[in-house]
Amino acid sequence: MSLNHANLSRFDGHRVWVRMLGLVLLLGTGADAMAAAKDPATDNTGAVVDQLARAAMARYHLPGMAIGIVENGTVSFARGYGERVAGSGEAVDAQTLFKIASNTKAMTAALLGRLVDQRKLHWDDPVQRHLPQFRLGEDWVTRNFQVRDLLIHNSGLGLGAGDLMLWPEPNAFTRADILTGLAHLRPATSFRSSYAYDNLLYIVAGELAAAVGGESYEALLQREVFSPLGLNRCRVGRLVREDVGNLAQPHRLTADGPHAFKRDGDIIDATTMAAAGGVRCSLDDMLVWMRNWIDPALTQGWLSEAQRQAITGVQMPMPISTRDRRWEDAHVRAYGYGLRLGDAHGRWRVGHTGTLDGMYSAMAMFPDSRRGYVFLINGEAGDARIVLEAALSRLLSDLPPEFERLANERAAERAASGAAEVRAQAAKRERVTVDEAREFLGIYKDPWLGEIALCPEGEAVVWRARKSPKLHGTLHRVAARWLVEWDEPDVAGADAWLDPATVAGNGVTLAMRAIDPETDFSYDFQDLAPTRLRACE
Repeated sequence: MSLNHANLSRFDGHRVWVRMLGLVLLLGTGADAMAAAKDPATDNTGAVVDQLARAAMARYHLPGMAIGIVENGTVSFARGYGERVAGSGEAVDAQTLFKIASNTKAMTAALLGRLVDQRKLHWDDPVQRHLPQFRLGEDWVTRNFQVRDLLIHNSGLGLGAGDLMLWPEPNAFTRADILTGLAHLRPATSFRSSYAYDNLLYIVAGELAAAVGGESYEALLQREVFSPLGLNRCRVGRLVREDVGNLAQPHRLTADGPHAFKRDGDIIDATTMAAAGGVRCSLDDMLVWMRNWIDPALTQGWLSEAQRQAITGVQMPMPISTRDRRWEDAHVRAYGYGLRLGDAHGRWRVGHTGTLDGMYSAMAMFPDSRRGYVFLINGEAGDARIVLEAALSRLLSDLPPEFERLANERAAERAASGAAEVRAQAAKRERVTVDEAREFLGIYKDPWLGEIALCPEGEAVVWRARKSPKLHGTLHRVAARWLVEWDEPDVAGADAWLDPATVAGNGVTLAMRAIDPETDFSYDFQDLAPTRLRACE
């Protein structure tokens, strides 16, 4: 096996519990569920996965999903549900392209592994050997930062540091801007001391691959990963929508159900963040990708065993969440090169997730039993993914999936988080007048986000990031504290506290932080440190 991890425990109760319990555990104890449990047709993994998918679609109001299962190294189930665009009648199938977001990261790691096999670089090469312009905030860290460090989230930067250079899209930041901006991000911990997920360093990894490989990241990924593995529908870079076809669109959940937004135009431009999360693939492609890792004999010669072991091996310890301990009896969590590793129910699991606004994905494999799952969703699916992953991990570990119990526990977690109370408090807001804010009006400059205007527009005070045009919002007050209410629907839910302060020399600075503790970490307002340059224009 490529993933050389000890199987922590094995048993063959899979068919027994399915036959005895069937779908009762999924659907309850009503007459219909009891009848389903007695139906011999339900005595297989596919029938259970089908019911899990339908349960997730219904409970979380998902517009569409594609889900697949690998057993004994072969695909045993692959099916689409719902629609590519809600209300369109265009069905999701196994060829529908979804944004896989951070599931891209393992592909970027594999690309680097190919270049290592070709002796064009080594994992322990200093990054500056290949990218002399690479800089971090501390000289020693910059000099000692190795290629492998780009992939394992140990830089010392905070969670999602600098992600506002990537999202919301579109914006004017280039990959060169990201390389420049990294030098201005303040570390949260010392280098290699702890884990904190990042995206920017994967973009650096993509630029390093381009420098070494002699072509763009997009061209290299096609040449070194998509083509040799037969990932025929996977795409990265600029696309002509008509040429590709069968594209799922992202959705936001509204009171009227899922609503498509950020819909692709006729021409889909390349994205700055391609190496961190810019790939689109179909379910069929993702199943091919996963089987390549479960069974290396399928693609002999594509990647050496040494590089497979490096990518899928433990590189950086990760903290273990309370939920993982409770739901999966977890003892180990770690990061490889673009993959998360750890135990679940006594079995070794390797995989990753992907999150973009309105698009969620997950892939996980249990290499010792040669099983795995993939699912792709084109809607708001944070809770759906958490619960579905947990249920599928139980299923492929020969345990009843217990979808309803897990979904109810996740709902209770969310209710107890305090986020609802924070949102309710922040909802009691009123607009700040120009006179109230006059002392702090002006053009500010942040070292990495660039110029920010806090200026009057009519009777409102508006915050605008010059290089990120969707980041604009109106200044409001909750009691004595200010906040920015973002105007763009794409940034809805990420409203931020704004705390201006006068410092020595009559300078003015702004401090910001997302209001809602459940705001996506990529809205890293807390990493901004803008100071006032001049008056409003």
